[in-house]
Amino acid sequence: MKQSPHVLLLPGWQGSGADHWQSHWERRYGFVRVQQHDWQRPLRGDWTARLEECVLDASAPVVLVAHSLGCILTTWWAAHSRHTARVQAALLVAPPDMEQPELAAQLPGWVPMARNPLPFTTWLVASRDDPYCSFARAQALAADWGARLIDHGACGHINAESGLGAWPAGKALLDSLLAV
Repeated sequence: MKQSPHVLLLPGWQGSGADHWQSHWERRYGFVRVQQHDWQRPLRGDWTARLEECVLDASAPVVLVAHSLGCILTTWWAAHSRHTARVQAALLVAPPDMEQPELAAQLPGWVPMARNPLPFTTWLVASRDDPYCSFARAQALAADWGARLIDHGACGHINAESGLGAWPAGKALLDSLLAV
């Protein structure tokens, strides 16, 4: 019998508040949030080490569900970890373009971004009006990472402000990804 995956939620900068779809999924499905030491001043090295710990602690194959800066964390971790074989798949939602000067200044230490193809099945969900990443840039990132790009239409940063609630369409995408 196939073992159920261990789903790790990777929030972005400032974490995911109570109304964010990741928080809904944590409560509803029992997925595990990777808790970072400092949500306000994220340090790439600290966040990467924490993700490595959580992947190594998992007793089943891991599926990463990342939002925003969590996507950038996922790709950086994958470029540097020797334990990527423990990851079955990743759902990357609304990655920010950290190479935009405003974002790079606001969150120092997150550039350069990893651009290596990811060694596990990856789907990237992008919005056509995300204020932190143009759709064209999301397309380029998906190509660099070897990810399947999913056009989610005009949905902002695909977060609580987008009014998604528990985001059933996102959960359906995750279920489809797990069936691959």
